[in-house]
Amino acid sequence: QVQLVESGGGSVQAGGSLRLSCAASGRTFSSYAMGWVRQAPGKERECVAAISRRGGSTYYADSVKGRFTISRDNAKNTVYLQMNSLKPEDTAVYYCAADPRTVVVVRWYEYDYWGQGTQVTVSS
Repeated sequence: QVQLVESGGGSVQAGGSLRLSCAASGRTFSSYAMGWVRQAPGKERECVAAISRRGGSTYYADSVKGRFTISRDNAKNTVYLQMNSLKPEDTAVYYCAADPRTVVVVRWYEYDYWGQGTQVTVSS
């Protein structure tokens, strides 16, 4: 198993930036594809970014493409989500998720392990 702890959420004005971090412990971090999944009030969860085990492949939802960047540091057991040009519609709880598949995982319901989530609030 792997345990995931997110940090870096908060409140920011539209146009601002935040960087989320997710620290992993337990089994070898590089054995997991990673993703960031968000859930806004009243909406279904959405995988906004995902990265393969070694970071060679990434995925972005259309809603965040060009504004968000996912990256990972396997030596530090950490995955990041750099969020720029934030919009009010980015307001949500952001979850870090892990799955042992060898490919990028883009469907949120396919992830096996989840962090507790961190709130991101963007005001206009």
